[in-house]
Amino acid sequence: MSETVAIPHGLPMERDAGPFDPPSQITRLREARPVSPLVFPDGHEGWLVTGYEAVRQLLADTRFSSRQDLGILHLPYETPGMPAATEPSPQVPGLFVAMDPPDHTRLRRKLTGAFTVRRMKQLEEHIVEIAERQLDEMARLTPPVDLVKEFALPVPSLVICELLGVPYEDRENFQVNSAKFLVKDQQLDEKMAAYGAMTTYLAELVTRKRAEPGDDILSDLARHDDLTIEELTGIAFLLLLAGHETTANMLALGTFALLEHPEQLAQLRAAPDLLPDAVEELMRYLSVADIFYRYATEDIELGGETIGKGSTVVVSLLAANHDPQRFDHPGTLDIHRRARGHLSFGHGIHQCLGQQLARIEMRAGFDGLLRRFPTLQLAIPAGEVKLRTDMNIYGVHELPVTWTETAR
Repeated sequence: MSETVAIPHGLPMERDAGPFDPPSQITRLREARPVSPLVFPDGHEGWLVTGYEAVRQLLADTRFSSRQDLGILHLPYETPGMPAATEPSPQVPGLFVAMDPPDHTRLRRKLTGAFTVRRMKQLEEHIVEIAERQLDEMARLTPPVDLVKEFALPVPSLVICELLGVPYEDRENFQVNSAKFLVKDQQLDEKMAAYGAMTTYLAELVTRKRAEPGDDILSDLARHDDLTIEELTGIAFLLLLAGHETTANMLALGTFALLEHPEQLAQLRAAPDLLPDAVEELMRYLSVADIFYRYATEDIELGGETIGKGSTVVVSLLAANHDPQRFDHPGTLDIHRRARGHLSFGHGIHQCLGQQLARIEMRAGFDGLLRRFPTLQLAIPAGEVKLRTDMNIYGVHELPVTWTETAR
C-alpha cells in the first residue's frame, strides 16, 4: 500500500477502464486503501469498502446494519429532485433486505422452503423449456435483433412470473416501472411514482391471492395469517424486482463479455461441461449488482480503520470480486477458473435467496443461446453498446446481435 490516493468526493462511477472492469479510481483505491473514507455529495464523511476480505467481513458483521430507519442513509451520488435527508427513511413492510434480525429472520424464513436447492433442481427442466421456447421465437426473427428484448429479459421474467403467480401479460407494467425505479439519477417524483405503481399493482394481486390462493409462491405466502397485506406487497416487490432484473442483465452482459472474448467463447462451445464454472466466473467478473449500503451501529474496526457509529458504508462487490489478493489475474475472464467464493450473491445473512434459481436460469440461457446460435456476433461496434452506468443494476440497455445460421 505504498501509493497514496486522494479521498474520493462522491462514488466513482465512470467505466473508464472498459465495460467489464471497475472504475479505475476504485481499483487504485482498493490497492492503496481497501477501507477508505468517502465524502458524500451532502457532505457526510462515510466509507467505501472495496477489498475482498474487508467486504466479506463487513457483510458477515450484523453491527453493520441493513436498516434504513436507524439513521440517515446518505447516497454517494447526486439524485435530482431529492433534498438532503434530515431524518431516517421509514422501514418498508416486507422489504426484508432492509431489515436486521429478528424482523429479517421472521420474513426470510417464510421463503426458504420455496428456494431450496432441491426445489430449484425440480424446476430445472421446466426452466430449460422456457429458455428453448424463447430461443425458438428469436430464431424466427430476421437479424439484427436486440438480445435484451428478445431473450435476456423475457426468460427470467417468464420464470419469476410463473413462480410468483404474476400474470405474464402484466410484464410491461412491472418491467417499465422497475426500470424507472432503478435509474440512479431519476427525478425523485418519477422514481416514487414508479414504485407506487408497482406496489399498488402488487397489493391488489396479493389481496386476490389471499382470497383465492393458487399454486405459486405468493399464494403460499398469502396463506400465512401473520403476514399483513403490506408485508406481502413488500416481499412481492422485492422478489419480482430481483427475480428478473439481475438475471436479465447477467444474460445480456454475459453474452457481451463472451462475444468480446472469442477465445473463451470458442472453448466454452467446444466443452459445454465447463458451463457451470463459466457461469460462476461471469458472475464474479461482471458483478451486475455491485453497490450495497450498510449503517454502522457502533464504532467498528475494519481493515485497520475505525468506522464511526452513524457512518454510511458503501460496499463495492465488483471491486471485491476483482481483488488480486483473492483472485489471480482478476481482470481476465477465465472460464476455467474456480471462482467459487465470489461475492456476487453477497455474504452473511443477506446472501441472495434466489441464487440457485439464478444459476439454473443462466446455465439454461447461455447453453441454449450458444448451442442454437453458433455464429452469434455483435451487430454494432462494441464501443456503441449502451451500458447501464445510469442504473443501480449494471448491464446493457440493448445488445444488437446478428447471426448467419441457427442450429437446433
